[in-house]
Amino acid sequence: MTLTVVLLFGGRSSEHSISCATAGGVLAAIDRERYNVIPVGITRDGAFILEDDDPAKFVLHPDAPADDLPVVVDNGTRVRWPESTGSRELTVVENGVSRSLGSVDLVFPILHGPFGEDGTIQGMLELVGLPFVGSGVLASALGMDKHFTKTVFAQAGLPIAPWHTVTAEAWATDTAPAYAALDRLGLPAFVKPARAGSSVGVSRVSSAEQLADAMAVALREDSKVLIESGLVGRELEVAVLQGRPGEPSRASVAGEVIVTGRDFYDFDAKYLGAGGVELVCPAPLGAAELAEMQRLALAAFDAIAGAGLARVDFFLTKEGWVINEINTMPGFTAISMFPTCWLQSGYTYPELIDELIDVALSRAERRG
Repeated sequence: MTLTVVLLFGGRSSEHSISCATAGGVLAAIDRERYNVIPVGITRDGAFILEDDDPAKFVLHPDAPADDLPVVVDNGTRVRWPESTGSRELTVVENGVSRSLGSVDLVFPILHGPFGEDGTIQGMLELVGLPFVGSGVLASALGMDKHFTKTVFAQAGLPIAPWHTVTAEAWATDTAPAYAALDRLGLPAFVKPARAGSSVGVSRVSSAEQLADAMAVALREDSKVLIESGLVGRELEVAVLQGRPGEPSRASVAGEVIVTGRDFYDFDAKYLGAGGVELVCPAPLGAAELAEMQRLALAAFDAIAGAGLARVDFFLTKEGWVINEINTMPGFTAISMFPTCWLQSGYTYPELIDELIDVALSRAERRG
């Protein structure tokens, strides 16, 4: 039986183009004999439109200028979600005429950043009773907000880097506590928006004189900012897949980010293939090191009540493992670490998509 899957991408966040690139990867790899795909794009203004089922349209080209990244452009169509849990029918209004897109079995919301990865879309889908891939409202919100992620991890006894949170209001009122925190945390430090991903708005601070500019960059993305201790060690990532009901979640082999010619693993290196960074997967780790990393990744996933999938980022310092963050909807581009780790763990890209859909449907069926 062919399943109808809505691929939902784009969105209002600064990670709009990364979501589009992820959509291109999924559109190219998904098994068309198993799935009927309805591509629904969200414009930067938040309109739901019926997009083209064309992977090539959403390719993220290396060295592409900022104004030539893939985007969802408003084509005048409007996709309408079911009015209640009594129906799973999607409709589209085009040139003033409404037509049915059929009944939906599952939504795959490959959205990154606020208004998509933070529990907002997940809440909308839960309200109308549509099953979806990935974490629910709580885990998505926790994973999106680095302050609360760290708070939950600390309560769970997981190793994290020291940090200090600054709100826009607090910074505008009195900057002294932020400078005192920077002095306490030590240099170098990283200044990052609490609720953004893909290294957007992140700055490396090597002196107190750089803090004001770093805060300005981060505050353009969010009204809450973290100042974190800069850690010395290897930067590694591991991917997590939730099991079906009654089955344990699994962690992949590890991938390593080796930074040689940049300050850190930034947006250009992650998605545009910029130089100065080498990605190694599987990463050279001893069996005991990998087992401990996987244990901590699964514990982090459980701590936020994650579902479906996640990528957990670490530093391996001389004192041991430190969790940097968890991403509840990691990128699926050709150079993204989440699919790479699972490909190196024995999956093909289409099998990975199948697994995510199968787990989501089995979990939804159990919930009723």
